[in-house]
Amino acid sequence: MSRSSDDDLALLGRVGGAYGVKGWLKIISHTEPRSGILAYKPWYLKRPGQSWARLQGFTGKPHGKGIVAHFDGCDDRDAALAYQGSEIAIRKEQLQELEAGDYYWHQLEGLQVIADGAQDPILLGRVSYMLATGGNDVMVVGPCEGSIDDQERLLPYLPEQVIKQVDLAAGKVLVDWDPEF
Repeated sequence: MSRSSDDDLALLGRVGGAYGVKGWLKIISHTEPRSGILAYKPWYLKRPGQSWARLQGFTGKPHGKGIVAHFDGCDDRDAALAYQGSEIAIRKEQLQELEAGDYYWHQLEGLQVIADGAQDPILLGRVSYMLATGGNDVMVVGPCEGSIDDQERLLPYLPEQVIKQVDLAAGKVLVDWDPEF
């Protein structure tokens, strides 16, 4: 397996656990649609406590409301369980170009979040990670050096309502949000 760094990779999902007794795995996909994860090859895996490694080969398919996959050389349930909790990523250059105003989650993570109200702008923190919910995506904003307080905030990702501007070059997201929330 060849190695890769976190900076080169975009997280697409993770291994949820074993499926059956022949080495198949339940895959939790962060792509939309869920089955979109199967269109990307190769995958890179990061097992808990290890570094990223390129997966040499796999087969996958939709199954019910989820995804299952079989990794080359993973031929029984015990081998499959060894992958449980592994993260799945691809190289960022494999991602499709997005339309203006659309962003991949990995592009938003780490950006400063600034409440741009009537008074002076207030640093709320940095985007720790994104969360999918039924209605809309949510930015989980954690405290950082210079932020107003040590509070974690959940901000709905609603462009033009809550999200006023995303500036990737400046590393900032301007939001219309009350810092008291």
